[in-house]
Formats: sequence, C-alpha cells, structure tokens
Amino acid sequence: MTLDISGRSASEIADSVRAGIERGDLLPGDPLPPVRSLADDLGVNRNTVVAAYRQLTQAGVIVTRGRGGTRVADPSPVAQEGFAAGSVLRDVGTGNPDPELIPDLSPALARMAGRPVLYGEPVIDPGLERWAQEWMRDGLPSAAQLRLTITSGAADAVERLLAQALTRDDAVALEDPCFLTSIHTVRIGGYRAVPVPVDAEGMTPTGLRAALDQGVRAVILTPRAQNPTGASLSARRAEELREVLRDHPYVLVIEDDHFSLLSQQPFHSVIAPGHRRWALVRSVSKFLGPDMCLAVTASDPETAERLAMRLTPGTTWVSHLLQRLTLALLTDAATLAAIERAGAHYAARNAAFVERLTAAGLPADTGDGLNLWIPLPVPARAVAEQLMRRGWLARPGDEFVLGADDASPRLRLTVHDLDDDDAERLAADVAAAVRAAGGRLVTREVA
Repeated sequence: MTLDISGRSASEIADSVRAGIERGDLLPGDPLPPVRSLADDLGVNRNTVVAAYRQLTQAGVIVTRGRGGTRVADPSPVAQEGFAAGSVLRDVGTGNPDPELIPDLSPALARMAGRPVLYGEPVIDPGLERWAQEWMRDGLPSAAQLRLTITSGAADAVERLLAQALTRDDAVALEDPCFLTSIHTVRIGGYRAVPVPVDAEGMTPTGLRAALDQGVRAVILTPRAQNPTGASLSARRAEELREVLRDHPYVLVIEDDHFSLLSQQPFHSVIAPGHRRWALVRSVSKFLGPDMCLAVTASDPETAERLAMRLTPGTTWVSHLLQRLTLALLTDAATLAAIERAGAHYAARNAAFVERLTAAGLPADTGDGLNLWIPLPVPARAVAEQLMRRGWLARPGDEFVLGADDASPRLRLTVHDLDDDDAERLAADVAAAVRAAGGRLVTREVA
C-alpha cells in the first residue's frame, strides 16, 4: 500500500497522517513508515519525523511497539465488566458480587450523617483515616513511610497514579491475562502495555524482569484473587518479585488488592522497604457493593502528594458522607461477620462447581475470587458460542489476554449465585459445548 504522507514540518506531517486516518486510507493497526524511510521520502531531517510521530503518539493517534514498528492506534473499546445489557441469556460472565451478600446499608445510613463538611476541611474523614491506617499497614514493610489518599474507587486511583507518574507511550507492565479495567485504563491513558505472564502463584519473575528490561515505568499487579485467573501471590513468589524489583526502586509499583476482606488467601506484598515509588489500593466495592465508589490508597509520601494534586481541581475529595458510611460499616461487628461469611460462600460455591466440572471431564482449579478460570481442550470462543445455544452467556478468555495472538483456551465463569440445579446444568452444558466444538473430555478411571 502506498501512503500519501506529505509535509515539511512536524506539524504538517502529523496533520497529513491524521488526514489519512480520517479518509480511511489508514486503518487501526496499519503500519507507518520507519522514521528514516519517511524522512528520506519527504526530504526532511530525521528529527522532524521523530517530532511528528511524537505529536501523534501524545495525542493517542498512533502507538509505537519497539521492533513491531509504529502503527495506527486501535480505538475499539475494551470489553467491560458487568451484566450484558439486553441479553435474554443467563449471564455467567458478569464478575459481579452476589447482591444478596452485600450488607444492608440502612441502619448505618440512619446514624452516620452528622454535621455538614465545609470547604477547607481535611479531605479524609479523621475516623476513617485512623481505621484505614491499621488496615493498610497490615502486610506492608514496617519501615515503609505510609500516606493515605481516598479516591472514587480503585480504577480512579490507578488512573490517577499512572497520570501523576507517566506520559503518553510510557510502558506499563500488566498481568497477562489481565483485569479488563486495567487494560482499559492503560489504553485510554495512551500508555503502552507490556504483558507479564501469570501462573498459579501470580506474576512471574522472569516475565517481570523482561518487562523491566523493556523500560516499563510502572507495574500493576494483583497480590491475590487475580482477575481472571484467581491466582494469589505465594510468600516465595512475592520475595522473588521483590528481588527482581530491587534494582528498580523508582519504578512505580501498584498493588490492586481488590478482594481484600473477602479473600481466602494471605496478603503478600512485593513492596520492599527500600522501594521508593509504590501504592497499595484497596476498594470496598466487592464487599460493600459496586455503588460504594470508594478506595483507600496507601503510598510513599511523594506519590501521595502527587496523587493528591491529581484530585485538584477536579474531584477534590470523596464525599464525607460516603467515607463515614464506609467507616460505620467496617467497624460494625455484624457487617464484618457478614463479609466473612460472603467470602466463605464464594469459595465454597466455586469449589463445588469445580467438582462438578471435574466429574464431567473438565478438571480445573478453584483459585480465589468471584470467578473461575476454566481450561478447555478447544478455543473458548467456540465453546462460548455453543453455550449461547444452550441459554448461557459466558466470557471467553480472549477478552483478557494481552500477549498471545492465538485464541485463548480458557473460559471465565461467574457461578457463585447459581443454585445447585442450575450449577449442575451449566457444568453439563459446558461439557456438551466442548464436545460440540470438537474437544475431548478427560475420562476418569473407576477403581
């Protein structure tokens, strides 16, 4: 394909590329000429083309992929968590907590409002700050200097953390497969995602080392209940990752401990005492409900100061009514007991479904979290299509994968709210869908 790119200045060249995209001559994923080649064709200095490409990269119009060259950015949206709107199918890919297990807010709402908060007052409710200091320090290095920030949920915290530390086209290490919101946040911010494989113990040291060698300026990882795999960092793996990070103290490390109070696994941090740029984010959305848009971020003092600046002049603070409600719930013994029961329920229902799948010839691991990550002998998208014919809407693993071009052989299922009859039917239908897609089930020997 011959590209009609013209111009003598960086602005003219950038405008010419934009015009080609608007006309449809350049489509998402199409390659652009190498800098030296385009400079020779236009008869301009190489630095002029570099400046033009930098303008386009900062605007999110193109992306650079190292040896993969420079290409037109793909504006297509990332798949989102939640119910599929308008579907008549039974949705088993939502990633939602069970609404029946979210604590009743009514009693706390009736007693926690108190006096109004005025401009100029502390942005963090003093009571919540005292409680969160202890909550956030648990599992972090005792020598770490810790500052708290309250944001409107974990995604808001991660977006602002990246924005205060990075510029467009900076590289960010992401788990692969990855949480959909993290993919969306990195893409919208114009950053370059560098995939790091995840195994049963979490992010792999070899993968993290390779990402750091590629110059990533931030790392986002999930210490437990990784979404979608359900993996949690073991103590050994956390130590291995700390060792990899030891020579990179200024790389921003963001730990998204989204499942926290519901998790059945211990928390192991990769943040070492000497690491200079770090943040631990804990949202309340999984156990108090997605509409409770509040997250607590603990970080080093410099990161906290920059993060606070990102809250101005936009969302200067999170509503003190919401902060007080959060504190009232998380200091209530009955609410904490209900959260503990909910965590045990999710684990038990997932384990029971894995037993049903294994009995049907599809062995799987339970992991931790709201979802199951089911290995299949055939591409998951083919199985998902077969399940739709049986009345189910499931999520194929392709939506979560960053680094592989091949179709994912994994299915992510949210099954904790199914009763026994529906769970039995879904397990049988998954097995039937695998057979219909040309896969073989595992035959169990009977003693």
